[in-house]
Amino acid sequence: MHKIEDLKIWQKAMNLTKSVYKICAELPSDERFGLISQIKRCAVSIPSNIAEGAGRNSQKEFAHFLSIANGSSYELQTQLILSMELELISEDKIKPILKDIIEIQKMNYGFQKSL
Repeated sequence: MHKIEDLKIWQKAMNLTKSVYKICAELPSDERFGLISQIKRCAVSIPSNIAEGAGRNSQKEFAHFLSIANGSSYELQTQLILSMELELISEDKIKPILKDIIEIQKMNYGFQKSL
């Protein structure tokens, strides 16, 4: 088992989730039950799956949950790009978040390889 507060990937994923929640507040309210809901679920899924994996009894199980977190990061990336392309939110606000997602994806891949 790992202490999640010490995991840099979990810390970054938590910060990402907070950024995503802030950006969702700027999306149109008619997307509240569509895109906003889906974006928030994906964002929360990333640190949540990292935490669940950290609490498991084996490295293999941890790697499995890291894989799920990675899938959620790609889903989030896609939804944010779609929001930008639909001009629901500006590119200058989305780009830093996309950069953070890519960094987490790279960290996740490296972490999985190290387990």
